[in-house]
Amino acid sequence: MSNLLNQSASLVAFVRAVEAGSFSAAARNAGTTPSAISKGIHRLETELGALLFRRSTRTLSLTPEGEAFFERIAPLVHGIEDSADAIRPSGGAQGRLRVSMPGELGRLLMPSITTQFLTRHTALELDLTLSDRHVDVIGEGYDVVFRVGHTAQGELKARTLARLDMALVASPAFVHQRGNPGTLEELRELPFVRYLMRGRSLPITFSDGTSIVPQGRIGLDTGFGLRSAALNGMGVAYLMKCTVQENLDRGELVQLMPQFPLPSLPLRAVHAFGGLTPARVRLFSEFVAAEMQPAPPA
Repeated sequence: MSNLLNQSASLVAFVRAVEAGSFSAAARNAGTTPSAISKGIHRLETELGALLFRRSTRTLSLTPEGEAFFERIAPLVHGIEDSADAIRPSGGAQGRLRVSMPGELGRLLMPSITTQFLTRHTALELDLTLSDRHVDVIGEGYDVVFRVGHTAQGELKARTLARLDMALVASPAFVHQRGNPGTLEELRELPFVRYLMRGRSLPITFSDGTSIVPQGRIGLDTGFGLRSAALNGMGVAYLMKCTVQENLDRGELVQLMPQFPLPSLPLRAVHAFGGLTPARVRLFSEFVAAEMQPAPPA
């Protein structure tokens, strides 16, 4: 065991090669050479007395022994790196950051993520999943996920980054045909584009506590789908106002019943690092928080 502990560089090389898919890609990420990665892994295989990779000219795949070893050693390597990253007093984000956020939020943030955040943090590799699905943070290996609304976090740590205004919207053609409701009773009679969560249409609750259960021919599980259906006149949609502000400004959508306020919903960053948050998670969360703050009045 003591000899294996002396192979720290080889352990890191092994994990990097598996995650990158090749010795050359692992070398680029680590700022070294493919030969150095290969030699490190060879030393590790000699120490273990087992082949970890099936090598060929075209592919690099794990042996059963390699798969079993990776499952056990990768969390330890990541934990050591995360601990060092969390206590580092200053510096940019680095390493690999796995993120999940709602698709429409990603659509809004993508220009600034690519032109500002990644430009600022050149040592960071970002894997970004754009999905409204509530992913399993730990089971699916995400560093941080961003969720809108009041969700149970359990063992996870959550930080509120912003409060997002909500709006009921519909296309001008829909409003012309069906009318602009003035009361909640009239609103209940209109067809909605229903938001589905785990196959169930979610109710809409107003600031005074009144709720309505949307009815309509189409249910969708993404903000992108809801916005598209509303633009095409399929019904009323309940959406984050920031995701439809450009459509409202261009007259492609109309906000309904602004006199009946809707409560804002929290945007939260959720992760499983506890109080020792890696710099890459902290810096990206702070960046998202800054981007989601309302613009100052002109």
